[in-house]
Amino acid sequence: MRRLVYLLPALVFALVAAYLLAGLSLDPRALPSALIDKPAPSFDLPALGDVAPGLGTADLGGEVALVNVFASWCVPCRAEHPLLMRLAAEKGVPVYGIAHKDKPADAMRFLERLGNPYRRIGVDADGRASIEWGVYGVPETFVIDRAGRIRHRHVGALGPQDFAPLLAIVERLRTS
Repeated sequence: MRRLVYLLPALVFALVAAYLLAGLSLDPRALPSALIDKPAPSFDLPALGDVAPGLGTADLGGEVALVNVFASWCVPCRAEHPLLMRLAAEKGVPVYGIAHKDKPADAMRFLERLGNPYRRIGVDADGRASIEWGVYGVPETFVIDRAGRIRHRHVGALGPQDFAPLLAIVERLRTS
């Protein structure tokens, strides 16, 4: 019995260490989303000046598309922007934007400098629509199927390594 008392702290330490090591193997970008396979949230956002029409739930569906939540003040948003331009121009992927807590003038300047991959852009000045989408921070990108359901969520900036997997998801949904 005395041996067990001496081994108990070592056993507890080993269990805690195993739990922490298992946590290190998790992907920090793999945030759970309760919206996967569910319809896009109901929202209706005003347009970003005359840059593009506004965006709402009624605009989603009928085709496979991306919804990208961005802001002009977001450095990772600038980094991923060329990839969004490429998806829209080269691959014909419809890209819709939600300008998250951004000043319209700043968002318009951002798009003037870097180009506009978005078919429609909704201004989410207070961030409420982004909260409905479950956005933790910008940028985040969602793949929407023809029925207007969210099929995939990418947290953080899209990089070159994400181009082929994202395009594969879009193509799979286009052909199904």
